[in-house]
Amino acid sequence: MNKDLVAIFEYLEREKGIKRDVIVSTIQESLLAAARKSVQGLLSIAVQIHPKTGDIEVTAEKEVVEKVSIPDEEISLENARLIYPSCELGQWIRINVTPKEFGRIAAQTARQVIHQKLRGAERDVIYEEYRHRINEIVSGAVKRVVRGATLIIDLGKVEAILPDRFYPKTESYAVGERVQALLLEMRDTEGGGAEVVLSRTHPEFVAQLFLQEVPELKDGTVVIERIVRDAGYRTKLAVRSLDPKVDPVGACVGIRGTRVKNIIRELNNEKIDIIPFAEDPVLLLQNALSPLQIKKINVSENGRTISIVVADEDYPTALGKRGMNARLNGQLIDAELEVQKMSDYQNLMQLQRAKFAESEDPLLDQPLRIEGMSSMIIASLVSANIDTLRKLLLSTPEELIAIPEISSLEMANKILDQAIKTRM
Repeated sequence: MNKDLVAIFEYLEREKGIKRDVIVSTIQESLLAAARKSVQGLLSIAVQIHPKTGDIEVTAEKEVVEKVSIPDEEISLENARLIYPSCELGQWIRINVTPKEFGRIAAQTARQVIHQKLRGAERDVIYEEYRHRINEIVSGAVKRVVRGATLIIDLGKVEAILPDRFYPKTESYAVGERVQALLLEMRDTEGGGAEVVLSRTHPEFVAQLFLQEVPELKDGTVVIERIVRDAGYRTKLAVRSLDPKVDPVGACVGIRGTRVKNIIRELNNEKIDIIPFAEDPVLLLQNALSPLQIKKINVSENGRTISIVVADEDYPTALGKRGMNARLNGQLIDAELEVQKMSDYQNLMQLQRAKFAESEDPLLDQPLRIEGMSSMIIASLVSANIDTLRKLLLSTPEELIAIPEISSLEMANKILDQAIKTRM
């Protein structure tokens, strides 16, 4: 018995999941080239390996003749009948020509095959095992760390890679530590094999964690419509319910926050915002910023840019650290989001009104008329000696709220905004 070969067969079957007949046929193919070098001149050489014992036999065809003149191609009838008693002259028979020490050569060749041709068989096994599991969460242990901080994860039959760019900078792992990650993709390697690529930064990783924790997501009652993420820091997901009796946000949060807390723990305390979904991007944005109030909002003609104005004290929250909140909310509504302080907006509007007021347009000095404004408001402005558009453009919000009928700063700003629109 060739114990070295049997050990190789068993290892590849047990650890790599490659069937023995695939291993044997691949090694036989490689040994054939080695056999031809060892027994040159013989015709029709074949190699057979016994799959259970690992015994190897190299055979070649020879013609049965009365008298041998070409030893590499012929065998005498007398010698042939020692092997096949019923053979006749002119027949071609197959005889054993296994060289000495061929078992050692076979074991060396087999080891080379493991690193070369069997990569294809191993790749097929990997694809068959994992191709249906793309976007599923898998679990394994860190086997080693390579190329800086790339992790090799032992999944059992195969080793997967978790590149350093695919897990947050806020995380670090030691050899032997258990890791959960998203099965991101399968890809071919330069050596002819395949590798499983994992990710903990992809937004789908968070979506799959919610699917594990929230039965309503699993059965389709609640749906994740949008999910955006700055891995390690914050995730935002917009959810909706197909059942009016089920609160989608409450389902994802769980009683006393138990469901979302489990996910936050897995993400090493990454912040998670769960938002009611709305088809209208403006309404979705308002939901994302709640309870913060949007004071003013402007959507560009193509809908690709949305500008909002918030109270000065709300500006840091709306913008977020390093602009993260604004960036993620922009991704959530699929538009570029611009955030401005109310004080900055008012200063800009005041400059714009002053510029308009400097115009020599005679319409600015005609009796006051503002599109879309009630006659009562206009009458109160006129009674306060603001009887032309020019005078109104030169007024400040603080001056307007001194008029009894103008009850708030918000109302004053609205009147001034309408004045600019009338001028334009």
